[in-house]
Amino acid sequence: MGKTAAELDKSRVNDDCPEIWELDNGDVAIVGRDVTERFGDRLPTGLSIGTDERLVVIPGEMLRAAKEDIADV
Repeated sequence: MGKTAAELDKSRVNDDCPEIWELDNGDVAIVGRDVTERFGDRLPTGLSIGTDERLVVIPGEMLRAAKEDIADV
């Protein structure tokens, strides 16, 4: 979805970069930097991270570039 990290100049190396893609079942997968330990205790009120979840960060530019590939419905 959107542009690759390399296209956005957000890739450190070819095999180590954030990515967003749509799975065959319609779910969206995101590869990003794991910041669970760093930000896990500073979540907005009402948000929590499940035991099987991780908090990841991707460049905002990457998500904005994917906007045109995300359906409104």
